[in-house]
Amino acid sequence: MDKILHLMPRSFRQDVIGIEAGFIDVLQELFGEIDFALKHLGGSYPEECLGMGATLSLCWLTAEWLYFGHIGDSRIYYFERSTGMLRQISHDDTHIGWLRRNGKITEREARQHPRRTALQKALGADYQFVSPQVGSVYLQPGDMFVLSSDGLTEGLFDSQIADRLLGMAFNPNGQPIAEQLVGASLQSGGGRDNITAIVIELI
Repeated sequence: MDKILHLMPRSFRQDVIGIEAGFIDVLQELFGEIDFALKHLGGSYPEECLGMGATLSLCWLTAEWLYFGHIGDSRIYYFERSTGMLRQISHDDTHIGWLRRNGKITEREARQHPRRTALQKALGADYQFVSPQVGSVYLQPGDMFVLSSDGLTEGLFDSQIADRLLGMAFNPNGQPIAEQLVGASLQSGGGRDNITAIVIELI
């Protein structure tokens, strides 16, 4: 968290004064610094922290664009209000995620696979190379983004998340949508580790 709070505000200031700071370079530097800090911590306190790792899904909002960086098996979803379509824009850094992206297994099969939580990439721990996924989405009023831990999608299929976001778009005065998603996932058996959800709505 300290690395995020240090590097991101510096990049915001550069943007304000007109210095071009490519988002890819900024996010790759940020992820690299966090990876180094975790490995240094593990080496300094091996009894408590050796092998400690973390996943990270990060969104950086500007006036027209959302930039994101991701590593691990948390997720970033993009809900396009004009079409009602939900799309996972982050990639699960697992072999099972690769199989699903390439159409070799279904979403249901991926959720039931015994190795679905075996990470191929993360920050810190024993992962030698840090290569975060970075990307961008052009912002439109009414669109939404969901950042979630894997506990949320243990209990909810993508279509169920989309249905609740669509309902929120047409009925914005109910229970906060993030609370709805967490509650629905708990009722469906999600969250063996934890359930975290953040919903960003563009107005």
